[in-house]
Amino acid sequence: MNIRLVPVTRENWLAAIALQVSEDQKDFVPAVAVSLAKVSIKPDGDSVVYLPFAIYHGEQLVGFIMHAFVEETTDMYWINGFLIDAAHQGKGYGKAAMLEMIAYITKRFSQCQEVRLTVYPHNAAALQLYRRLGFVETGEQYDGELVMRKPVAQEKC
Repeated sequence: MNIRLVPVTRENWLAAIALQVSEDQKDFVPAVAVSLAKVSIKPDGDSVVYLPFAIYHGEQLVGFIMHAFVEETTDMYWINGFLIDAAHQGKGYGKAAMLEMIAYITKRFSQCQEVRLTVYPHNAAALQLYRRLGFVETGEQYDGELVMRKPVAQEKC
């Protein structure tokens, strides 16, 4: 599958903010515009860097994903704001995009030992996907969401 993560820029931000999940998923993920606002506002502190990406299949924009990290740590590498547009769900783009994001993080940050994300406990589809990709629950919660982690150190050869 030809999935590419392309930084959100002046050229594609309007298309990115037009992405929508299905009505029953709207409580699970922030709108892309909210995720993009975090880049400037830095709600998690000044040390957190946010990198927003548009997800493309070929030339078609199919979703959005954001990476947030605190450099020089081993476990503060997060995936957040992840969504596949409702019109493109069920085609394997979510799994492919997650694998691409994990590969991006582990290639860019050699010190990264785990990737983290949060998910609402009643978001069964996302939980299933994350578990299939090797994420496990930490026992922690953040704003009512489960914190999950995927060890990645063993993937570096």
